[in-house]
Amino acid sequence: MCASYGLDPRFDDREYRDVVDAAVLEGLRSWAQGNGGEILRPTGKNLRNLNPIVTGVSAWQPAWWGYLVDGAPASFASINTRSERLAATTGALPDRAIVPVSFWREMAKPSRVWQHFSAPDHKLLGLAAVTRPGRTADGTNYTCFSIVMQPAASHVEHIHDRMPLLINPGFAEEWLTTPNASGELIDAAVAAARPIGEQIGVAPESDEKVSANTDRLF
Repeated sequence: MCASYGLDPRFDDREYRDVVDAAVLEGLRSWAQGNGGEILRPTGKNLRNLNPIVTGVSAWQPAWWGYLVDGAPASFASINTRSERLAATTGALPDRAIVPVSFWREMAKPSRVWQHFSAPDHKLLGLAAVTRPGRTADGTNYTCFSIVMQPAASHVEHIHDRMPLLINPGFAEEWLTTPNASGELIDAAVAAARPIGEQIGVAPESDEKVSANTDRLF
């Protein structure tokens, strides 16, 4: 399960420059600078920590991580969605987005030490997400998102048996814009993600501030 991640403003966006508009990348960088190195966690009814998602090649927005049902955070697990379930969908897939991250975190057991998963060289990663509209009890509308999870790559499965579905930059436009997409899009995304997944490294994370770890991690 992916329950926390980070976005460092120094991310290397070269692989995304031909995919999304420069204004989107600069907007994400500005948001990350304003976030001040805080770890990004699921949104709650008391702490409205909205996290950025890319919803189109020319659009990004702050969004609610997890689903809202009847004006409150869902009582069922909604921050993650299994890729296998989406691939088996008989109708059209939900709307889709990309969650920009520098890393994500999982707790290794039994050590209970947070582990930091990232790509080399500050590389910006895009996590696959599905979205749906939501509304809080006070009538405020939000875009809600759930990160798509798949079986972990073999070299990191000793830490956790699942990992986010990583969107290959070359597949990003297809992921974001395919109309009336079926479960076959999930299978295609999984196949496209394999080269990215093989690049992922893992290291112990000792501090919950991105800024406190930058010298060691980058």
